[in-house]
Amino acid sequence: MIRIDVPATSANLGSGFDSLGIALTMKNRVWVEEYDGLDISCTDGLDVPKDESNLIFWAASHLYDICGKKLPGLKIIQENNIPMARGLGSSSACIVAGILAANRFMGNPLSHTDLINLAAKIEGHPDNTSPALSGGLVASAMEGERVYSVSVPVSDKIRFAVMIPPFELKTEKARAALPKEYSREDAVYNLSRSGLMTASLFSGELHNLRVAVQDRIHQPYRSGLIENYDNVFRMSYELGSLGTYVSGAGPTIIAMIESWNAEDFGRKCISHLEDKGITGWRVETLQADQEGAKVVIE
Repeated sequence: MIRIDVPATSANLGSGFDSLGIALTMKNRVWVEEYDGLDISCTDGLDVPKDESNLIFWAASHLYDICGKKLPGLKIIQENNIPMARGLGSSSACIVAGILAANRFMGNPLSHTDLINLAAKIEGHPDNTSPALSGGLVASAMEGERVYSVSVPVSDKIRFAVMIPPFELKTEKARAALPKEYSREDAVYNLSRSGLMTASLFSGELHNLRVAVQDRIHQPYRSGLIENYDNVFRMSYELGSLGTYVSGAGPTIIAMIESWNAEDFGRKCISHLEDKGITGWRVETLQADQEGAKVVIE
């Protein structure tokens, strides 16, 4: 049996719509072995598909098909720490776990680059799958079915206060809220800030982050889908956020904070939310995961 650890990911980082993503130190853990049949269970009691529609199994089976082989079956045990439909890459984590398991069982016929390309093709875009595989901060572009990506480490000066609400937001609904066209001014506005975001997270130039998260492409159109959006953003800046943004399609909101302030910021977030009558949210203070997904023999 092998164990696969896959990090949560946060896409967009405000300005880098469908191009920037970061791996975080919240991880799903999946145990997989080849098996005569299909046996899927969860250590945490979460209700996941137990048939061939399970995304981990489907992704593994898909890779077997690509390689011209038949997958006899799998035994899968899931430990789901990444919340579903919250903008933290839960579906990407399943895809990555499935293709890594299949690749290992077949003797690693696909390279790391091949896996990045395949994961992005399955997911439809690389901003979650690429950092899940590579770790760190990843800038990605797709040309046809090929992903061109670069992973860089994130400065240790920065932590991520992940504010997770008690409700889901499906990616399809969040994407449907976006306009079909944008002005040149809005495109340039985001392009300049996404470049600034990449350089600032890598270099630790913290004073740039409040400008770097600014966005005219997706967050203004999705804000109405996230209850207490304005209250949470305002509160984060009052508590010292360096830059706050919607993680992926939402509804999770992330504040980038200085590392020395991480634990205190998290405690104050919960207290301030409760004072405003906003309940059910939880706050996880995380670092950037610099390694990406790992396969461990057990």
